[in-house]
Amino acid sequence: MTVPLRPRDAVRARPAIRPAALVPPLAQCAVWAGAAGVLGLWWADTASVSGAAGWLTGAGRITGLLAGYGCAVLLALMARVPLLDRTVGTDRLARWHAAGGRYTVCLALAHTLLIIWGSALTVHTGVVRETSTLVLGYPDLLTGTAGFLLLLGTGAVSARAARRRLSYETWHYLHFATYLAVFLIFGHQLANGADFVGRRPVQVAWYALYIGTAALLGWYRFAVPVRRALRHRLRVAEVRPEAPGVVSVYVTGARLAELGAVSGQFFRWRFLAPGLWWTATPYSLSAPPRPDLLRITVKAAGGHSAAAARLRPGTRVWAEGPYGAFTAARGGGRKTLLLAGGVGITPLRALFETLPGEVTLVYRARRPEDLALRGELDAIAAARGAVVHYALSGPGGSGCPLTARGLARLVPDLAAHEVYVCGPPGMAEAARRALRAAGVPRHRVHHESFDF
Repeated sequence: MTVPLRPRDAVRARPAIRPAALVPPLAQCAVWAGAAGVLGLWWADTASVSGAAGWLTGAGRITGLLAGYGCAVLLALMARVPLLDRTVGTDRLARWHAAGGRYTVCLALAHTLLIIWGSALTVHTGVVRETSTLVLGYPDLLTGTAGFLLLLGTGAVSARAARRRLSYETWHYLHFATYLAVFLIFGHQLANGADFVGRRPVQVAWYALYIGTAALLGWYRFAVPVRRALRHRLRVAEVRPEAPGVVSVYVTGARLAELGAVSGQFFRWRFLAPGLWWTATPYSLSAPPRPDLLRITVKAAGGHSAAAARLRPGTRVWAEGPYGAFTAARGGGRKTLLLAGGVGITPLRALFETLPGEVTLVYRARRPEDLALRGELDAIAAARGAVVHYALSGPGGSGCPLTARGLARLVPDLAAHEVYVCGPPGMAEAARRALRAAGVPRHRVHHESFDF
């Protein structure tokens, strides 16, 4: 089956609302304001602090309150709320989540150690004995301890050194243990927390925080994907080779315009085929979305991506999304540079067709045969009068060095361009450094990472 993609069939990128530049700082302010409110709970309930035991216990209460609040914030950040996802951006939310996770685990560990130490000093007993007394003698503290250990384990597998040794799928499923950890810890907070016992308004507020977070997760991460899967009935229409180890997967369905996808966004794709149904992997749209067709282009870089080449027409597909803020709405300048490396061409190919104004594409690859979608890129460039530069880094190639001088030779007036960068992490980082050295303002360099 051949599914032609013609520029005139595409749904052009028409963001209904330009992303508000104020959303990221407002979101951060809201998080910090919540943390200040949590500290206010301790302040209002603490008349005075004296002695080593009092100071240790007070510090333990503070770190415990902040750790509990941090757990709710961590889950809310990854609830895939459209307002945040399309303004802050998926990659920035992931960075906030990762940084917040480190703080939360450290706060939970400090809370545990400080409370045990302060309690041991108060009753004049040893730390080991007091630990046993607390865990076994206080309500919900045994399950709270299990949740704490599970939270530590999740933090350990999320550390950069550990992630390098795990596949995306393994890490993704281990990360789900965070939900169980938070559930086990929640009861202990209300049953034993001195700032909650006997204070009904505070308990209600804490319940509202966690129930609200659970509602966001349940709706956006579970209910919405299931509803869309049933409504749009996605299926694989065709798998087409594009380059060595690279294929395009064409997906058809019903009422796809209702998804609201635009060029530059991605979905988390779950193919209901043997060996693939159990995981959802992010892939960008590699062509502007049509009312009856979506397309992704996948490079074999692991078990899941390699298996995409063996998909058969008719295979059912569940797609969560669209996600990401790597769209035309991030730009707004009259001139745009698209800088792609390898399979990073996929979202940029879609943007190349739909971005307004003067557009230049620089596509870096190792060999000529690695230039996926080259025929389409040349056709788009001819149709809209755009410029394409192919930079080959292999033997005998004429690759453009990722330096300020190298990019400026290819792109006159480089500092006046909006720049979209997509490629391997090393290439993307080198490109950002070169662009900054060339005078491109930081806010004009747009990059979205799918690194986990």
